[in-house]
Amino acid sequence: MKHLLIILSILLLSSPVIGQETGVLFFSFENGEFVYSEEGDDDNVGKYEGEIENGKPNGQGTFTYGKGKGDKYVGEFKGGYKNGQGTYTWSDGDKYVGKFKDDKPNGQGTYTWSDGDKYVGEFKDGKKHGQGTWTSTDGEKYSGEWKVGKKYGQGTLIYPEKDKFLGEFKGKPWNGKWYDKNGNILYKLVYGESVR
Repeated sequence: MKHLLIILSILLLSSPVIGQETGVLFFSFENGEFVYSEEGDDDNVGKYEGEIENGKPNGQGTFTYGKGKGDKYVGEFKGGYKNGQGTYTWSDGDKYVGKFKDDKPNGQGTYTWSDGDKYVGEFKDGKKHGQGTWTSTDGEKYSGEWKVGKKYGQGTLIYPEKDKFLGEFKGKPWNGKWYDKNGNILYKLVYGESVR
């Protein structure tokens, strides 16, 4: 029994939750850099509520700007930055749900624009990067590779009730074929130029 109590004590003391406090911090811009402090004005700075370590957000928390009328993030923090799984909602209605690294979307996620357009896929440094699918509210859809926020690599672009492009992209259709809605080849693209 004595050994069991010792093991439980060691486990509890080594747990990351021990020593972690919860509270409120305010985020502001001072002397050319962003800082967290325990005092602030809800109307003019960001407010963080959640787990804190070494005076910075660390663990689960909620970050809001301007009394909740601005942007809002709910999720994981590490060392004062959005890191891990979270949801960021902008005041204009845009929303991102997914992984963050150093305050930016990074990894798998879903970005939904206020107009209903949606991207589901990979992000790197806050931009669409890797495999992903973008769909617009009018039915236009691109599925394929992305690089630094642009269609880049192999992919398929479909226009509703019209045609589709299948091939390589370099910010725009580059090498591949355009098909009509019945699957007939309309023309080919070679290095961004049409070839009939």
